[in-house]
Amino acid sequence: MSLLPALFSARFMATIKPFAALRPASELAASICELPYDVMSSAEARDLAAGNPLSFLHVSKPEIDLPPETGLYEPAVYAKAKENFSALIAEGAIRQDDRPCFYLYRQIMGQHTQTGIVAVASCEEYLQGIIKKHELTRPDKEEDRLRHIETLDAQTGPVFLVYRAVDELEDFIQKKTAGRPEIDFTAPDGVRHSSWAIGQAGEVDFIARAFAGIPSLYIADGHHRSAAAARAFQARKGAGHSAWFLSVIFPHTHVQILPYNRVVLDLNGQSPEALLKKLETIFTINPAGSPQRGRKHELGFYFQGRWSTLAFKPSLTAAQNATEELDVALLQKHVLGPLFGIDDPRTSKRINFVGGIRGTAELEKLVATGNGACAFSMFPTSIEDLMAVADAGGIMPPKSTWFEPKLRDGMFCHLV
Repeated sequence: MSLLPALFSARFMATIKPFAALRPASELAASICELPYDVMSSAEARDLAAGNPLSFLHVSKPEIDLPPETGLYEPAVYAKAKENFSALIAEGAIRQDDRPCFYLYRQIMGQHTQTGIVAVASCEEYLQGIIKKHELTRPDKEEDRLRHIETLDAQTGPVFLVYRAVDELEDFIQKKTAGRPEIDFTAPDGVRHSSWAIGQAGEVDFIARAFAGIPSLYIADGHHRSAAAARAFQARKGAGHSAWFLSVIFPHTHVQILPYNRVVLDLNGQSPEALLKKLETIFTINPAGSPQRGRKHELGFYFQGRWSTLAFKPSLTAAQNATEELDVALLQKHVLGPLFGIDDPRTSKRINFVGGIRGTAELEKLVATGNGACAFSMFPTSIEDLMAVADAGGIMPPKSTWFEPKLRDGMFCHLV
């Protein structure tokens, strides 16, 4: 039998490696670990970190320790991040393991539990498309993460990756998480975070071999971090540990995606009656609707103090590719663009996006207080849809997914 098919397929499989993570001392983890830098404003970060010198926000949002007028991308911001990061290491608040390990990271949010494998993934495979993306990145945000990595010589927040679930890995995860975690705390938002180190040679080899049979990894969240890591790899020509980037890799069956809802600020010069007539050509409308969505291709519409249910007409959902059949894409193509004049939702000032974690009551509040003319509640994009778009090389519309719970910065750091 020829070895060529086996060699060819192995070349295009995912490669992950164990690494010696910097981790918080177990008794300090609750004080150190924080939500990601990009889910809060500087003012919110300043309030959250007040009175807590151990908060990782001093590293991920270091402008909170500088005068308020300091620009987010000024050299002083990155220098302060380096200073604060070095202080946490010097004080022993975060410590590097003495050997490379894989780690398990479990999060429990209400009734939802998800457990990922913490590893470093290949920058080269990201550039080759074995690690697949589904979003465009903004140059300013990409540059910000690159400067943060290069100043600290570290990746301090993980990329959220997904793989198609494998039974043997699922069995392994369940067995290992039955034991006592090394780090275990519940954050102020009620999410419980636990981690285990996997350092025994046989178990490390088992994980690496299992991923060698997985053809692709998918970026769920962290497109700017992964792009910045790849740029650092290219700039350093793969020197040291820069060829790898910090990741938490979840089986697709574990992840939870919440809807990313839309609030439109004005009616684009239309009367309410004219808008409703146009919507009737796009949707089957149930005026006795609910804010909660039960299925794909069905939206909630909050207008004039009440909810209606909008179901796309079947002729509009017969899309030609995975991207076009997404509800967020259909809404943009048939409603937001032609009816509201919102041609580029990435830059338009006439639309706001509200993560599903805030609930539909937030949509009602924004409209009731004059901060929106109407709102659309979405059925969440599925992880299967995300992977289908990525497999096809597609790009999802902005604000298509909201993953919960969020990975905590400071749980694991990777020195590069």
